Amino acid sequence: MPLYEHVFMARQDISTAQMDALTDQFKAVITDNGGSIGRSEYWGLKPLTYRIRKNRKAHYALMNLDAPAPAVAEMERQMGLNEDIIRFMTIRVEEHEEEPSVQMRTGRERSDRPGDRGDRGPRPPRPARDEAAKPEGDS
Repeated sequence: MPLYEHVFMARQDISTAQMDALTDQFKAVITDNGGSIGRSEYWGLKPLTYRIRKNRKAHYALMNLDAPAPAVAEMERQMGLNEDIIRFMTIRVEEHEEEPSVQMRTGRERSDRPGDRGDRGPRPPRPARDEAAKPEGDS
């Protein structure tokens, strides 16, 4: 069966217990349609970059799915009908990561990875401001 990573966002005014109930509801949809859930992570209540349906924050959750496409389509259909779900996204992947997602890692674990900002080195010095390069004003 194909593998998917599914992330969804729920309204800021629901409780963590309600968020767990939503996650369990969508897990049940996947398992009832012949799929399985590899891992589920609750990322917490995080601020949004811009307002979505009058919400400034949202509860985020990730699920690793091993399910047929009709099961994922049914889950997405039910998410579209649920008024507590703000946004969702499902991406097909070749394999699931075994380690925790980037959102769940601590700051130390993030900076140890190659390619992060830690290996950029110090910032180069700023060039001195040249007095002759000033634009001429109203003299």
